[in-house]
Amino acid sequence: MSETAVSTTTPKLIYILFMANVIIPFLGLIGVVMAYVNKADAPEWQQTHYQFQIRTFWIGLLYLFVGGLLSVIIIGWFIILFTVVWIIIRSVKGMKSLDAQQAHPNPTGWMFS
Repeated sequence: MSETAVSTTTPKLIYILFMANVIIPFLGLIGVVMAYVNKADAPEWQQTHYQFQIRTFWIGLLYLFVGGLLSVIIIGWFIILFTVVWIIIRSVKGMKSLDAQQAHPNPTGWMFS
């Protein structure tokens, strides 16, 4: 395995854990812990991915909490569905930037980019 492939393994695994969290709960928690642990030692361009992953976890948790509260009425289920799609899109777009070995273009954004 080349050195480049090894250097992107952890952030890529975190994106995969976030997507798998849709099916297997608590994998996202493992992913965010990994992001916090690895962020400081990563090259600057990868730190943007870790920051993006950390924000994805916390913002997603906020959306799920609000959706859970509102699930008593129909709108909550739509918020939960939106959150699942939102996490998948953010993870796929993040992996695309990671595969190109580019810094994430907007690690502090709330939406997809």
